[in-house]
Amino acid sequence: MSALIAVDWGTTSLRAARLGAQGQVEEERSSPQGILAVAAGGFPAALDALCDGWHQDKTLTLMSGMVGSRQGWVEAPYCACPAGFDDVARQLVWLRPGQLAIVPGLSCEHDGVPDVMRGEEVQVFGALRLLGLQDATVVLPGTHSKWVTVRGSRIEGFTTFMTGEFYALLRRQSILSRTLPPDDGPLDASAFDQGVAHALTGHSLLGTAFSVRTLSLFERIAAESLPSYLSGLVIGEELRAQPAFPAAVVVIGSPDLAGRYQRALAPQGVTTHAVGHEATWQGLWALSKTLG
Repeated sequence: MSALIAVDWGTTSLRAARLGAQGQVEEERSSPQGILAVAAGGFPAALDALCDGWHQDKTLTLMSGMVGSRQGWVEAPYCACPAGFDDVARQLVWLRPGQLAIVPGLSCEHDGVPDVMRGEEVQVFGALRLLGLQDATVVLPGTHSKWVTVRGSRIEGFTTFMTGEFYALLRRQSILSRTLPPDDGPLDASAFDQGVAHALTGHSLLGTAFSVRTLSLFERIAAESLPSYLSGLVIGEELRAQPAFPAAVVVIGSPDLAGRYQRALAPQGVTTHAVGHEATWQGLWALSKTLG
């Protein structure tokens, strides 16, 4: 009998893991059925299909991510920061009491403006468990990158940067797309570093982005290296917006994307620790242990 079925249900993908008595992953499965691909009322069937044979009726199942959004299975109201495991556990939305629940996600405010996350909070808790940390600055790169402050195993607050989305918009829908090659290709480390450096010394992305076109126009960067340069620009802009660099940062993400952040942070004297998607499973496992 499994101890937990952990589910990460995002906008475009669905992942699940069957965890054993010590939190170890016994089996993982995935599906392209993100919440946008599930018809109204189709969430129970989609979950049953992915977890077929896992004895859901006898095993606790915790789900995190956009499954708890207004477009998901059931909306799970956000838990306000600062928040730890106990706070999140108290606000679980139970679809089947004691058996199936959705993690609520977190909210915080900056000068009266709200910010939110869904799913990243579980990854943060999982990374802390994996690394044995109680205090940390955590970065979760992606379409909407998050910088998270953790103190005493509680998430005090976070800030969202639309870094990945701005990259995609500039890459595909701006005048820069006429200059850039059809595919990103492998990372050109030198061009990436140049983009980061230019962003850190510039005034803003509004002022630095046009350099993608002009550097190509004057043949100072090869066309195939421009996507790496643009990646450096947008990540560098994210770093430029930080009030101060911490001594150490935990980066949670895919090896390629986490590696870019590690590379960008290294010249700033920041020590980094990278954690992959296993943080989600460990976070849901740790959360399950607070339920008694």
